[in-house]
Amino acid sequence: MQLWFTEEHTENVRFSIKVDKQLYSGRSEFQRIDVFETLEFGRCLTLDGFMMLTEKDEFIYHEMMVHVPMAVHPAVKSVLVIGAGDGGAVRELTAYKTVERIDLVEMDRDVVAICKEYLPFTACKLDDPRVRIHYQDGLKFVRGCTDTYDLILVDSTDPFGPGEGLFTKEFYGNCYKALRPDGIMINQHESPFYHGDAVAMQRAHRRIVQSFSVSKLYQAHIPTYPSGHWLFGFSSKKYHPVRDLRAQEWKALGLETRYYNTPLHRGAFALPGYVQTLLEEVE
Repeated sequence: MQLWFTEEHTENVRFSIKVDKQLYSGRSEFQRIDVFETLEFGRCLTLDGFMMLTEKDEFIYHEMMVHVPMAVHPAVKSVLVIGAGDGGAVRELTAYKTVERIDLVEMDRDVVAICKEYLPFTACKLDDPRVRIHYQDGLKFVRGCTDTYDLILVDSTDPFGPGEGLFTKEFYGNCYKALRPDGIMINQHESPFYHGDAVAMQRAHRRIVQSFSVSKLYQAHIPTYPSGHWLFGFSSKKYHPVRDLRAQEWKALGLETRYYNTPLHRGAFALPGYVQTLLEEVE
């Protein structure tokens, strides 16, 4: 008998991966958590039946979330990561010796524990001494912060269920307040391809541009995410993501990346025409 994981990307589109075995299945206080071993993508994490990451392509998402802002901001010392209990964003951040403090806010402590046990390729740096894990609602946490962080990474799930509050105007406004005068916020911005995802993307962009003077989107190809075409938001009080890119300084760090590089950094902000049209409709 063959076992397949199938996710509905739309009512008319399904994405399936052949599963070798199921390593974990359980329900936390907030959501169902599953870990699968697959032949093509290695180990995979799903929450409430939605693919969060796979061993084969997670590096694309995490590198693009972290290294894009780090190659622009010249002095990131304090970082807030909201969501990301899998540890992938933290792993990339710890490669920077100049980062002194990483506050990881994850609502579901079971996600962290399960990722440490089953997904060590992402969770390998959660015990770094610079990392402090706060098990609480990211929306509530950021309300209490003012002028605290150089960088905020909003590595949220989709805009429904436990992650819904991380796509509100109030949340983005609180992130703005929590950033220092030259701070940057990066958020996962959904896909522009399927209609339902595009509407969610537009809604988030409309709310972000009301708070930040610089608000640009960039893209990456992530095979296991709906349509494979995924967007990230770059929002800043000061820095432009392309004009202020410090390419030579970043290269001099000698960091090993598999997807991100500085020529790709520039190109990632060159969006297809249909995406530009979607953004112009809400700006």
